[in-house]
Amino acid sequence: MCSRLFKMIHNKCRKGFYPHTDIQRFKVEDNKISWNVEYPEYKPVKHTSPNILNKPWADPVLEDSCFKPKWNALDGSVDRRSYMGEYVISEDGYPLNPVGRTGIVGRGILGRWGPNHAADPIVTRWKRNDKDMLEKDETTNKPILQFVAILRKDCKEWAIPGGMVDPGEKISATLKREFMEEAMNLLENDFAKRKEMEANMNLFFTNGTDIFKGYVDDPRNTDNAWIETVAQNFHDGDNNTFGQLPLTAGDDACNVRWMDADSKLSLYASHSLFIQKTVHIHDAHW
Repeated sequence: MCSRLFKMIHNKCRKGFYPHTDIQRFKVEDNKISWNVEYPEYKPVKHTSPNILNKPWADPVLEDSCFKPKWNALDGSVDRRSYMGEYVISEDGYPLNPVGRTGIVGRGILGRWGPNHAADPIVTRWKRNDKDMLEKDETTNKPILQFVAILRKDCKEWAIPGGMVDPGEKISATLKREFMEEAMNLLENDFAKRKEMEANMNLFFTNGTDIFKGYVDDPRNTDNAWIETVAQNFHDGDNNTFGQLPLTAGDDACNVRWMDADSKLSLYASHSLFIQKTVHIHDAHW
C-alpha cells in the first residue's frame, strides 16, 4: 500500500455511533488510525446491516462460498478498483480501508465490500442582485459563488446532491442522474417529462471540471467498506441553464436550494472540502 495514504486522517467515520444504530465505534486516536501501527487492544464491533442482505445491488456476505470477488480489479460490471491505489486484503479475506481504522468492522450499510463508488455533481452559478449584477462580499471584494445543496433525509445535513454509481454506469451518467433525481425530482415526473428534462440537461452535463477523485470521510465507512467519489463542477456562468430552473427536492432529499459558498459552511461528509476547491477554481469569495 502506498505510504502517502497514511498521511490522511478520517474523522467523521470514527466517532460516535454508526449511522442508524446504537453501535458505538471503538475508540481510535489519530496516532492509531494507520494499519502500520500496532493496536492489540483494538476490538471493534462487527456490523453488517440486515437491511442490505440479499439485495440485488449489494454484495453477499464474504462467508458465501459462491462469492469470489476480484479485489483491486474490474469484477464483471462492478468496479472494485480504488482511486487510492491497491488496498490490502487481510489474512481472513477482508479488504482493509486504505486510510486506516474506523472503529467498526463489517460492511455497515454499504452495498459493496471495499470501495463503494459515488459521484457528486457540484452545480454552481454567480449570486446576482436585483439588477442582475454580480454580488461581491464586502470583506474579500470577490464575487459570491452559489451551489445547489440538498437537505438529506437520512441525517438532516446539507450536502451536494449525489449518489452511488450503478454497475457498468459511466460517471457522467451518474452525475446527471443523481442531480436530476435529488434536485429536480425527476422520478416524480411522467415518462415524457423525464425525457424532456434529460434532453435539456445532456449538454450541460457533458463537460464538467474535475474537483476531486478519491476517498471520502463518510460516516458510513467501516474498516472493510468505504466511500470513494468523483466530484465535478458544472458552472452556469450566465445563469441561463440552471439559474432559471425551479429546484424541487426529490428521492433522498427533503429540501433543496441555492446556497452561498462560504468558509463557515458545515456540510455532510467531505462536501465542504469539495466546495472550497470549487471556489478556489473560480477565484470566488471564501
